[in-house]
Amino acid sequence: MEHITYQIGPGEWICTLADLQAWFRCRFQHQALSILNHLKDQNCITFTLLEKNKVVKFKITDWPKDNTVLEYNCPCKKDEGLFFFPIARVHEFISMGKCSEMDILLDLWIHAVYNDPSVQGSYSAPVVYYRNNSGNPLTSFQTLGDRWNHSKATISRILKKFEEQNLITLVSFKGRHGSMIYLNYYLSVMFDISDVMIDKEEIAMKMQLPIHIPENEAESCVSETVTDEQITVSENESCVPESHMKFIIRKVAELLKTQGIPCCECPQTQYILSPLSACKDIVNLYTLSIICPYGNTAYRFELSITPEDPSAQMAPEASQPALEGGV
Repeated sequence: MEHITYQIGPGEWICTLADLQAWFRCRFQHQALSILNHLKDQNCITFTLLEKNKVVKFKITDWPKDNTVLEYNCPCKKDEGLFFFPIARVHEFISMGKCSEMDILLDLWIHAVYNDPSVQGSYSAPVVYYRNNSGNPLTSFQTLGDRWNHSKATISRILKKFEEQNLITLVSFKGRHGSMIYLNYYLSVMFDISDVMIDKEEIAMKMQLPIHIPENEAESCVSETVTDEQITVSENESCVPESHMKFIIRKVAELLKTQGIPCCECPQTQYILSPLSACKDIVNLYTLSIICPYGNTAYRFELSITPEDPSAQMAPEASQPALEGGV
């Protein structure tokens, strides 16, 4: 740094005060020093000022507790590598006061879970899960507002801003089910692997929560690889509009395609949906048969579809009830 060599050990770092000011997004350098003094008072770090107060050398006090410490020093490239940050420390910092947008984004990032069998929805993509031993990543704006010391309206605005900036994918369900927050670019940043596409309707099916049916079919995000000619819906007094049933079948076909069923990629495959229960039931059961036209194989799945409002049973098509689906 400026032709001067400094030696740092595990848990230590050195930078200019100007760098620190930029990282903390402070207007003045004394504001950055105030933050360092606050962290020092919390027994989180120790620091010293060098080169006429132009350079800062700091050390994380409990680094050896949560990270591997080697008995020797070795050179490493700047901005490479990672360290483990204790969740307890995150909760401690978050509870200190009102969180900035940067605080909120870091809190989301640290609480990301991917491919964990004990956390629902984590197989689809990295999902934010505040560890409460429920295994359910669903949360509410009220809960997040209490955590970050903001109002529900502010939380909604911040999360929508993050989504517009393509930092997160917010999956909101109808009613009081809550929302799920997925992190974009998490896999490529943390593990240098390809990120995955996040399909909100597919997540809703896996979570068995109400699926949002677009009012304008032209705005539907469903792939057109499955055409209306491939779909047969048995005629019965269904409380579910036929257009919605075809929408669900397309979503199921997309889901099965990602799980390796080759017939769902064939434009000749036939999809036949037949009722297994009367529409007066609260949960309407259907059997979905996927038939290969060449006689190679056939698949059969059971779908359960439930109107969001039980009073909507036998409602006309115009009512368009929200649906649940499961395979």
